[in-house]
Amino acid sequence: MGASPSEPVDGAYTTPRGRRIAADAVSWVATRSGGPGGQHANTSDTAVTVTIDVARTGLPEVVRARLEAAVGAVVTASSSQSRSQWRNRQLAWQEAMSRLDAAAAPPPAPRARTRPSRGAREARLRDKRAVGERKQARRRPLTDD
Repeated sequence: MGASPSEPVDGAYTTPRGRRIAADAVSWVATRSGGPGGQHANTSDTAVTVTIDVARTGLPEVVRARLEAAVGAVVTASSSQSRSQWRNRQLAWQEAMSRLDAAAAPPPAPRARTRPSRGAREARLRDKRAVGERKQARRRPLTDD
């Protein structure tokens, strides 16, 4: 997963695909999570939201443009699945990193046109002839008057 979400290394976080994101582009917010949990849920800020400002990431211009086109100016992920804030930080970070890496990936190269091989063309024609002969054999025979 790269660096732990709570500790940037050399002032930057690293995505699973090796992209470095400036630490000042990342902000964390912990809030109270809803749902069951009794007193623990009512008194603990365990839900976590991570927000990454694409313009401040320090990524190359081409990658930033790709990100902004795919996800917008901000990448946001939240987690309130766990009762632990630490675990929710991890889950939110993983989600944000997977969104960021998926959006930053370059588009696939266009498919190069190819021609069928000689053997493939012959096999196709052989199969077409076999189907035609099979259909011909199903026909009612011609009667000579």
